[in-house]
Amino acid sequence: MNACADGTSWKEELLLHDGRKLIVERSIVRKGRHEPFQRPPIGEESLSFKHPVTHERIRWKDEYGDDVGMSNFGLLMLEVDQAAAYIVAEPRGCLSYNKWGRPNPPYVVFKFKDGDWKRIALQELPARFNKPNLVMSSPDDEAKQAGGRLITAEMVNRINTPVAAWAMQPQYKTILREAMKPGSPGVGCEELVYYKGAWVGPGDSIGRRMMDRMSK
Repeated sequence: MNACADGTSWKEELLLHDGRKLIVERSIVRKGRHEPFQRPPIGEESLSFKHPVTHERIRWKDEYGDDVGMSNFGLLMLEVDQAAAYIVAEPRGCLSYNKWGRPNPPYVVFKFKDGDWKRIALQELPARFNKPNLVMSSPDDEAKQAGGRLITAEMVNRINTPVAAWAMQPQYKTILREAMKPGSPGVGCEELVYYKGAWVGPGDSIGRRMMDRMSK
């Protein structure tokens, strides 16, 4: 298994719900365990921007998690509302999905206020925030294709236009507010719990006994 690192930074223009545009700076580092001749996973991701109302420089960072073997989230949307800011992300992979409580719809929502990001319930996200506005799939690859140029809001919309199979899934077309059918893509991961450094089934007594023996 290899563990090399590869970083990419770029600027991206977001179209906000009210028609305003916001420039964000994004950065991704690919690192972590991966098979030979395959790319490392996204191991770290950060995003920063100047709030259009408060003019505060705000930063979001998603760091590598040993428990999931990569970063935790894939970013979908950033929105602002008066002095607050909101991020909607999806858990990155089944381990992260279990780690973050198996949300359905499969979103983890954060609100920035009073100097910090805090997780909030999906129901607290203003209903008018309903369309993903960040490059969602392999954004660092899209940045490299842009050759260092600004990824405009029009380019973001074109990149996210549903053509690939993943983009046809409803949770990427709009921010869903109702639970998806059990087993649907995005909410169909096997239920797991993190037990003494390993992921096992919640009722897997054999697996837990094995973990106990290994820890002695």
